[in-house]
Amino acid sequence: MNLAVYPKHNSFKPSGFDWIGDVPVHWDVEKIGSMLTAVSEKNHPDLPLLSITREQGVIERDVDDQESNHNFIPDDLSGYKLLRKGQFGMNKMKAWQGSYGVSAHTGIVSPAYFIFDFVREVDPHFFNIAIRSKLYVSYFGSASDGVRVGQWDLNPARMRQIPILLPQLPEQRAIASFLDDKCAKIDEAVRIKEEQIKLLRERRQILIQQAVTRGLNPDAPMKDSGIDWIDQIPAHWEVRRCKYLFREVNERSEEGTEELLSVSHTTGVTARSDKNVYMFMAEDYTGSKLCRPGDIVINTMWAWMGALGVSDFTGIVSPSYGVYRPLRKDAFNRRFLEWLMRTTPFIEQYNKISTGLHSSRLRLYPHMFLRLPMAFPIRGEQDEIVMHVEEKAGKIEQAISIKESQITTLKEYKTTLINAAVTGKIKVI
Repeated sequence: MNLAVYPKHNSFKPSGFDWIGDVPVHWDVEKIGSMLTAVSEKNHPDLPLLSITREQGVIERDVDDQESNHNFIPDDLSGYKLLRKGQFGMNKMKAWQGSYGVSAHTGIVSPAYFIFDFVREVDPHFFNIAIRSKLYVSYFGSASDGVRVGQWDLNPARMRQIPILLPQLPEQRAIASFLDDKCAKIDEAVRIKEEQIKLLRERRQILIQQAVTRGLNPDAPMKDSGIDWIDQIPAHWEVRRCKYLFREVNERSEEGTEELLSVSHTTGVTARSDKNVYMFMAEDYTGSKLCRPGDIVINTMWAWMGALGVSDFTGIVSPSYGVYRPLRKDAFNRRFLEWLMRTTPFIEQYNKISTGLHSSRLRLYPHMFLRLPMAFPIRGEQDEIVMHVEEKAGKIEQAISIKESQITTLKEYKTTLINAAVTGKIKVI
C-alpha cells in the first residue's frame, strides 16, 4: 500500500494554495462558487425524505428507525426543499463535518439545507468524491462561523471561495472509476477484517459465559439450579437471590467533585474523562450518587441493554442509577461478578423484568434487581476462573488489536489514495 507504485504527471504548476501544493499543469484551479448556483424548490411533500450525513453523503431516510431519527419531522412537509438526483446538497450546520454530497436520489430535505445546480460541465461523481475527501472537509470548517464547534454555520460567501481542482472531463471520469475500483477492494478488505473481529469477540464472550456459569471443570458433577433461565450448574455452587448478597446504597456527594463515572452496555463502569466522545456536563454534581470499588452500578434506563458493571473506582454517577454493595466484603471477585452479570442470560432477564411504556424506556428498579437469583462458586474458585479467562481472553484481545490496527491502516491508505488522486499527485490516465 504505497503511492509510489502509481505513475506521476510530468509537469506541475503552483496551485496558489499551500494546502494543495503543486498541481498538474493541465488542471484548472476553480472556485466552487463558479461551478454552483443555489436553487430552492418546494411543495413536493409526497417525495421520500433524504438525509445528508457525514459518513455517506446524501441517503434515503428511514423514517421508521426510531433509534436513528432524533430530528423532529413535521406533519406538513410542503416547506421541505426538493433535492434532485445529480444536485449538490449540503447541511449548512454540519458542513464542517463533511455533511454534504451529490445526490443519487430525488427527494426532499430540511428547508435549512443548501441545494445547488451545477452551472459548468463536471462529472458529478468525480466532484462528489473530491469534495467529500478529507482534504476539502477541513476547508469547509474554515468557511464556517459559530460560538462553538457544535453550532458552526457555513458562511455562503466564504464557501464560494473554496478552491477545487478540475482536470478535463475524461480524466475526471477516469479518476472516479479508478477510485471506485480501488476503494471497493479496500472496503471489502475492511469488511472481512471487521467480520473476523466480530467472530473473535463472540468467541471471547462464549469463553467468559461458559466459565462464569459452568466453571472450568467439564467433568464436574452438575445439578439443576432450580431456575429455568440458569439451567444446570456445578453441584457445589450456591444459588442465592441478590437481596441476600447485596444491599442498595444511596450515599450522596456533598460537593460533586469526585471522579465522574459513566455506565454503558459496551464498557461497563468507566471514568468519563477516559471517554473520547462529547458528553453533556452539568454545572453542578452535588447530590450525585457515590459508588466505591466493588459496587455494582446499574444504569436504570439502559439495564435492558446490559448497561451495568462493577466499579473499580470511587466516583459519582447519576442519582437515578442503582448502586449495590456486597453484604460480605470479600464474597466476590470484581471481574467474575461483572462478567456474570453481563452474560446474555442475565441481560435477557433485565430486559424481561424491566418495566416501561416503550421498549427504549424500560427501567430496572432496585426491587426487581434484588429479586434476581445468582449462581456462583466460593471466592477461591472465582479467582481461578478469572485468571483462566484473562489468560485466554488476552490472546483473543491481542488478535482483535492486530485486526483493528490493520483496519486503521487500510482506512488511512484509502484516505491518502483519494486525496492523491483528486489533487493530481498520482496519474490515473
